[in-house]
Amino acid sequence: MASPWWSRPGLDAREGRLFVAGRDAEALAREHGTPLFVYDLVRIEEQARSLVDAFERVGAPFRLRLALKAQREPEVLAFVRSLGFIGLDVCSPREVDHALEHGWEPAEISFTGTNLSEHDLNAIVPTGVHVNLDLLSQLDRFGRRAPGSNVGIRVNPRTGASSRGLTHLYTGQERPSKFGILDEQLDDALEIARTHDLSLDTVHFHVGRTLLTDALPDLEVAAERAAAVTRRLMDAGHRVTEVNAGGGLGVPFDAEKPALDVDAFARVLTKQLGPLGVTIGLEPGDFLVKEMGVLLAEVVSADDRDRHRFVGVDAGFNVAPERRIYDEPIPLILCRAVDAPGERLVTVAGNINEGDDLWAEDLPLPEVGEGDVIALLRVGSYNRSMHIDHCMRPPAETVAFADRI
Repeated sequence: MASPWWSRPGLDAREGRLFVAGRDAEALAREHGTPLFVYDLVRIEEQARSLVDAFERVGAPFRLRLALKAQREPEVLAFVRSLGFIGLDVCSPREVDHALEHGWEPAEISFTGTNLSEHDLNAIVPTGVHVNLDLLSQLDRFGRRAPGSNVGIRVNPRTGASSRGLTHLYTGQERPSKFGILDEQLDDALEIARTHDLSLDTVHFHVGRTLLTDALPDLEVAAERAAAVTRRLMDAGHRVTEVNAGGGLGVPFDAEKPALDVDAFARVLTKQLGPLGVTIGLEPGDFLVKEMGVLLAEVVSADDRDRHRFVGVDAGFNVAPERRIYDEPIPLILCRAVDAPGERLVTVAGNINEGDDLWAEDLPLPEVGEGDVIALLRVGSYNRSMHIDHCMRPPAETVAFADRI
């Protein structure tokens, strides 16, 4: 029998049962209780090295950072730090503090935020982390506070790249976006830099979520525009050393989409940015940590109502809000029978007292009963970090494994 589309080293089916990092998933749920995030940390290293190796093959200087907003659990950060080649991307003063507290040096941390207050700047500037600013007003306020500094600018190339079409909020293709200095504002940015003796050393651009191979032609257009901005800064006398292509790299969410071709991805960015002689920066969240995570939940009810089957679990959207916030699809499987055919269509519902607390509708599953354990896949990014205290339901517990058995 063919392996399920989601299977990979560290996440596989053995005699019909789900194993995570070589451990029986249902047994982990019984041992630690549910809801429970299980992290296969080795997957982070596999994903990170695939990017590093791809840029080495094309001969491009490359810098990799993890988006801290996607994953900040101490066990995860300790593992990432131990690898020694991954920096951090942060977006708030508390994230700066969190990064420093977990062992990263200021030079390894890149800050890209938006709508910074005076309080934010008071907290960020003295730390010495590198800052990228995405509005003219922010650049001016930073310059008044830290004249003569090196700083980056986040630009908006007005084109996006996503395999799910999620680009308009970042690039303003349908209506104006709150992010990024626009091309027609670049002369004003240069004037602000001159006024405050700022050296613009980084160009940052971020163009969407869930970028897979089919979105690479769109990414190339965005990279070409970012390269043009970089040349304008260089022509104005600024020594740009890095072009940061942001995050948004995705992993497959169903059987229809293949994994990102990292070699093709590296070629696209290198083609446009390589001639500039800069380091190419990336700060993914999903790509590095999404696949490492599985959320285990126990079935607490199974009811037929109006000729429809409802399966209730002890995990609601409060413990994993990504689906609710981003409308992100989450594969669900029955841990004891991952390869069994679906016998009927069910709705899987959580335990939050809201009508839309639903994990799946019309999902084909084998016969499910109370006490079974269901696994929600691809939840290693954002979900635990975005816990919501709704209904005073607590966050899920976590267990992380740095080895596979």
